[in-house]
Amino acid sequence: MRRYFLWFVSFVILLIPALAFIFYAFLFSPQSPEKLVQIQIQSGTGLNKVASELQATGVIRSALALKLLARWNHQSGKIQAGNYQFKNPASPREILDRLIQGDVEKVSLTIPEGFTLQQIIARMAEKGFGKQEKLSKLVYDTNFIQSLGINAESLEGYLFPETYLFAEGIDEKALLKMMVTQFRSYVDSELMRDAEKLGLTLHQWLTLASIIEKETGIVAEMPLISSVFHNRLKRDIPLQTDPTVIYGIKDFDGNITRKHLQTPTPYNTYLNRGLPPGPIASPGLAALQAAVHPAETNFLYFVARGDGGHTFSKTLKEHNIAVREYLKQRRRK
Repeated sequence: MRRYFLWFVSFVILLIPALAFIFYAFLFSPQSPEKLVQIQIQSGTGLNKVASELQATGVIRSALALKLLARWNHQSGKIQAGNYQFKNPASPREILDRLIQGDVEKVSLTIPEGFTLQQIIARMAEKGFGKQEKLSKLVYDTNFIQSLGINAESLEGYLFPETYLFAEGIDEKALLKMMVTQFRSYVDSELMRDAEKLGLTLHQWLTLASIIEKETGIVAEMPLISSVFHNRLKRDIPLQTDPTVIYGIKDFDGNITRKHLQTPTPYNTYLNRGLPPGPIASPGLAALQAAVHPAETNFLYFVARGDGGHTFSKTLKEHNIAVREYLKQRRRK
């Protein structure tokens, strides 16, 4: 009897490492799918369904292993929705970590500097990131705007121009909030203190930056453009900037005329002194910086040179000479 007992004990001792190895392989050994696997997990999809699909597509050996791990770690209800891709060898533990962290395939949306609110909405809808009608309502929705900590009538200027990466299926509110959060990451800083030193509120700062953005695409010129506007504001001289006039014209056809310059609108800076009521586009970081860090100049005027840059002048006489030179160059072309 003693001999049988010893044999049994020896058998158990040998069996335990074997079972441990099998258990480890069951839960932690990598599995490689035969080909790239894409799985779309909808919001609210249960663990059982996800685990079964992963097993059926060869991502994991056993759905049971994934479910055991999730339940052991109290993570059964924490799987994130989205589009997942699986192509490299991975263990059930690693697969579960990806599902919990929401390591989904990202899509991108690029908003260029100087885009107006309407252009941004059109770009988002065109790329399939929301419906144009819903976006158009949200960007003017007072309650939604206030929930973002913004005191304005619209989100014009507050949607930061950037290339955004996010999970496919993001809703309109979440995407707009992401863009405002990106804007906040730049303005809730030393730059805001610099704006306050100049006597500018956040809204005024953003308005000035948007005008600078629309006036030039040359970053090196932005502080000079800024200096002209600051000098005019200090002397209570109208800004006389075409982009604001254009913004106030409904259905602008691309050709600004004398009639446009004489048409009263809140954005006509030829007729109205000071800054217009709000931003006219989304400025980038360079324009935001230039608006609060103007160059130290006595310039009051600037005119296009025809090569993308501008000629800056201190007096009206100098400016008129620069304008005539610009017109000569246009006629030569």
